[in-house]
Amino acid sequence: MTAINRIATAVPDLDFEADYRRWAMRRLDGTREARLYERMADRSGIEHRWSVLTAEDAKLEEGVGLYGGAQAPGTAERMAIYAEEAPKLALKAIDGLGELGDITHLVVASCTGFVAPGIDQIIARRLGLADDIERVLIGFMGCYAAVTALRTARHITRSQESARVLVVTVELSTLHHQERMDIEPLLMGAQFGDGAAAAIVSSQGEGLRLSEGISAALPDSEDLITWHIGDTGFNMCLSGEVPGRIVAGVRRVGRPCRGAKHPRCGGKGLFSCARRARRIARGVAQLREHVFVDPDVRARPADPRKAEKGRGARLRAGPCDGGLPLRLVRCLRPAPRRTS
Repeated sequence: MTAINRIATAVPDLDFEADYRRWAMRRLDGTREARLYERMADRSGIEHRWSVLTAEDAKLEEGVGLYGGAQAPGTAERMAIYAEEAPKLALKAIDGLGELGDITHLVVASCTGFVAPGIDQIIARRLGLADDIERVLIGFMGCYAAVTALRTARHITRSQESARVLVVTVELSTLHHQERMDIEPLLMGAQFGDGAAAAIVSSQGEGLRLSEGISAALPDSEDLITWHIGDTGFNMCLSGEVPGRIVAGVRRVGRPCRGAKHPRCGGKGLFSCARRARRIARGVAQLREHVFVDPDVRARPADPRKAEKGRGARLRAGPCDGGLPLRLVRCLRPAPRRTS
């Protein structure tokens, strides 16, 4: 049985949520969208978002620091900060795991920057891991990167029973703010901060079991989440339709897929088990309610106690793009059972 044996998270020291809100409101000053932004930002419940930026760089609305020049900082300048700060934040999360043991594989997911040698190699060197450790670097996937990292770790432990996999995610979303006046990109920027998470995955010992993963591409969804590498960082677009489309997608229980010879379900549908599909739909509904800024929430979380835990994770640390799934797992994992 593959399980997450240990998990830890880390955020930078600077809380810049108030600075960002003032900056965004200044972009929308005097428009109807300003009131809409304020209402939706309040509804999101996000009280803190953390950044690797310096206190000077984070003063977005004052025209100083990284974003304060006459021209927006270039991609090279932003990537130089990533190369310096991303490994440090990742190692901070790894420190929270305690003794790592005999790590055989390293899986790193990071979507907000590039550096060579890769961040996986930098982490391995700074930890003093063996030279023959097998490494996998997952990039440019966005919010599902951590899921892919965990799924990769599961495949490794299934093929090599003695494997002990260190999974790491690190994102520096605050390096990619853009001077855009529209409310949608401003709301998107309000949902992401900087953070890292680390986990030990193996087929030995106790922990949160990792089951078979599900992968499904939604039709006509290519314009909902887009990233373009520009001269001023990564220009990201996250449509407000995303949560609703995901909820609708996972509710396609029992619909035929690619015929009776489909290797996963034999033609029974995307999720051949209705009970399993309902559990997934409830989980996505909970994310929709307590992670995404969605002005039209109809889906309700199935378990108010877990929903409050998920909300608490966001209030304490804020979202952080690809690493969010691991941070939610850490918050929602069941408490250890008491034994006599």
